[in-house]
Amino acid sequence: MVNNAAAVSVSLEDLRKDNIEFPVLEEAFGPSSLGIIVVKDLPAKFHGLRHKLLSYSSALASLPQEELEKLESPASKWLVGWSCGKETLKDGRYDTLKGSYYVNCAPAFEEQQTSLAKRYPSFSEYTAPNVWPSEKLLPGFEATCRELCTLIIDIAALVARACDKYAEANIEGYKKGYLEHVVKSSVSTKARLLHYFPTPQSQGRAINGAIEDEDDWCATHLDHGCLTGLTSAMFVDEESHPPQAGAFFAPLEEFDQSPDPKAGLYIHSRTGEVAKVGIPRDCLGFQTGEALEVITQGKFKAVPHFVRGAGPGAGRKVARNTLAVFTQPNLWEMVDDQRDFAAFAKEIVEKNH
Repeated sequence: MVNNAAAVSVSLEDLRKDNIEFPVLEEAFGPSSLGIIVVKDLPAKFHGLRHKLLSYSSALASLPQEELEKLESPASKWLVGWSCGKETLKDGRYDTLKGSYYVNCAPAFEEQQTSLAKRYPSFSEYTAPNVWPSEKLLPGFEATCRELCTLIIDIAALVARACDKYAEANIEGYKKGYLEHVVKSSVSTKARLLHYFPTPQSQGRAINGAIEDEDDWCATHLDHGCLTGLTSAMFVDEESHPPQAGAFFAPLEEFDQSPDPKAGLYIHSRTGEVAKVGIPRDCLGFQTGEALEVITQGKFKAVPHFVRGAGPGAGRKVARNTLAVFTQPNLWEMVDDQRDFAAFAKEIVEKNH
């Protein structure tokens, strides 16, 4: 059964002033929560940055195949640059329903990239150099992406600070300010700009006469970092507003709301129900990941979730674009007494594959 659910909401100013009460954090992240908090009253520049970067997502995905191949990074296991059709769904099919563009987006990443690659030669997904489209191809893309990701990381650090205060009061021996330090200092933080391709009119979503699983677009999973920053999704009609690259690039017109009520973010609640959670366009959502759950000794729980893109609409090619920023610890940061994040992430990858 699927229910619509409202996430716990807090203002950016209250985060800055440390005015977040513990019951609010428990409701957002605790054992019976949805594992997500929405931050409102964001800086004015956020809205333009979001609209522009999510418009770039359509423009990027519409580039000729030979240009997209130049943006791939097989050395990073396709977790840097452009990736499409490399990820497998739970039934073993390759996922061609969405394209992803990954960036190691920590502000200090570039200056440390060479030494990181030497120190962790087997973790190329965290250490491989970024692959940016040229300014001629997508003018302003890199600057827009960097600015929005940095803004999201800064707000994630404030959410982390609130979590720290709770953990310091409720976990014996918790290291003061640890989560905020992890989020602020990490060079492992990664952004994923997502483009869910329009579903062809002729393509059904059924197998053997039955509707496919609800999570067929992006299978149910846990993020394995600390906090995942999420923009609201942009839905665009690419038939009426074809995305353009190069000098003709312009932000796209987006629907006021999803044209497909089933499209969006779904969370498996602690009671076994599936809840559809909306993030308002002028807000950011922050979801809990597995590293956060371990660091807080289970006080805050990682959230199982999945995503559905927009289904075929009458005469329309509706795409869904969004941005996720995964604040992950540095590979050498400890998540518990025995494991650093490198060992922790390796265990999760091996378990999931």
